[in-house]
Amino acid sequence: MRKLAAALLLLFCCFPALADPTEGEKLHQLYAEEWEWQLRDNPEGATLMGDRRYDDRLTDRSSDAYARRREHVRESLTRIQAIDRTKLSAADKLNYDVFLDQIRISADGERFPSEVTPIDQMTGIHVLLGELAQQIPRDTVKDYENFLTRMRAYPRAIDETIALLRRGLALGVTQPRAVLGDVGQNIANQIVEDPAKSPVYELAFTEMRSIPAPEQERLRKEARAALQAQVLPSLRKLHEFWTKEYYPKTREAIAWTVVPQGKEWYAYLVRMQTTTELTPEEIHALGLSEVRRIRGEMEKIREETGFQGTMAEFFTFLRTEARFFHESREALLTAYRDITKRIDPELTRLFGRLPRLPYGVIPIPGYSEKNNTTAYYYGGSPEAHRPGYFYVNLYDLKSRPKWEMEALSLHEAVPGHHLQIALAQELENVPDLRRYNGYNAFAEGWGLYAESLGSELGMYTDPYSRFGQLTYQMWRAVRLVVDTGMHSKGWTRQQAIDYFAANSSKPLHDIEVEIDRYLVWPGQALGYKIGELKIKELRARAEKRLGPKFDIRAFHDTILGGGSLPLSLLEKRVDEWAVGVETAGAARE
Repeated sequence: MRKLAAALLLLFCCFPALADPTEGEKLHQLYAEEWEWQLRDNPEGATLMGDRRYDDRLTDRSSDAYARRREHVRESLTRIQAIDRTKLSAADKLNYDVFLDQIRISADGERFPSEVTPIDQMTGIHVLLGELAQQIPRDTVKDYENFLTRMRAYPRAIDETIALLRRGLALGVTQPRAVLGDVGQNIANQIVEDPAKSPVYELAFTEMRSIPAPEQERLRKEARAALQAQVLPSLRKLHEFWTKEYYPKTREAIAWTVVPQGKEWYAYLVRMQTTTELTPEEIHALGLSEVRRIRGEMEKIREETGFQGTMAEFFTFLRTEARFFHESREALLTAYRDITKRIDPELTRLFGRLPRLPYGVIPIPGYSEKNNTTAYYYGGSPEAHRPGYFYVNLYDLKSRPKWEMEALSLHEAVPGHHLQIALAQELENVPDLRRYNGYNAFAEGWGLYAESLGSELGMYTDPYSRFGQLTYQMWRAVRLVVDTGMHSKGWTRQQAIDYFAANSSKPLHDIEVEIDRYLVWPGQALGYKIGELKIKELRARAEKRLGPKFDIRAFHDTILGGGSLPLSLLEKRVDEWAVGVETAGAARE
């Protein structure tokens, strides 16, 4: 016994107990575990980010899964609060602050059943397979087999979605009926007699260049079988439920504040989307002020063009004059591609660091283009060897004026979302969660700020394009007014459309699509202008403070070099950068 005790004593002397993890190690472990949890919980998102471990799965949309997610948020909040921030490095203090901010936002929102409105006129399970068909990896036979497994799992996802929608009806939480009229048709557009005519089949299985010919035939046969046996029957089931049971019972009132807890819910959405403590009333007033300011700038350009008429008549002229529109879808797409390629070589004048990931310009799919926005950006993935994509809407050529195309390209592609998102993905020594997660006010604020860089990048050389940029500025200012107007001030949908049309030259179709988007995504449209104004404020402050020491390339690298941040942390980061520049300059002097 004494020999055993001596041996144990020697063991402990030679191999001391492992030290307790430091606060920094605890934080990085929490980040790593949270990232892994998010990838498992959202397999479609994991695929888009280039992680192929879950390529054969669909997200669990059951009520039990949402209960587990709420419990996970509570556990994560407890864990981050148990870490002593004072013992962290400067970099980890930022990591801590971002994690705590995000998890607090999530925890605050857990009291609202946001999952019970999983379908609207733009997004939902009814378009999921079509979106995945465009984004899945296509390198190996296994990639296609994974997608086939997802297709076969589609009935379960449809059933879970229907259960969520039924729960929403029971709770009195639905989207407004006024914006959902085309959803049934969007579902029907994908229901075909011949599986080979399905949009999913055409997108995923038409071109299979990297796959041996015999395997191509097998995979196509299995895809047609999965469509016939699982996908198409599920879509028919969803269509019947939507048209006969759900849509007729959706709410007539448009304001989010009419649903249970609606006033508190909307106030929360405003805080989440803007990362500020601004109230709906304060944002409404800010919007009115911005509309007046931009209107004055528009008047100056109208006079510059020599147009003889009122501003309302100038708006009509811009919406209807034939020379402002392309005559074919192909010409419109080519023009967008030309614009972005003119911007690309100019970027080095304003940015010290550019992403390695390329981007492409492609059309929004035909089956969803009618009810979709003018354009959007879809992030790429270095891991999946997939570029970013600037999607442009080619529907209704008379609603796609030439004078808006430069501003839109600057926002959605470069130097807007592509730079912001791709650079975040390429950050080094930053937790993956921060590389891929984001804040609406930062991302969209950057996109809108990027539009203002057009003149510095050689764009806006004619007054109509400059007016187009002001139109986009006005568009985001109007959002502050109409979003808060409809959801907190009793505005009708038509009132919002009329206000938008009276202050913008955007085509009526675009205006209606935009208004309907604000109705189903309350508060989301507020982040653009709030974020842009903050970035412009930070630039003006830094220029004044640093004078000749101000470097626009370094400023932009500072904004984008920390990834997506809440506006308060972005302000702190820029201020610290400016102090560093001052200190370095003083030391050299």
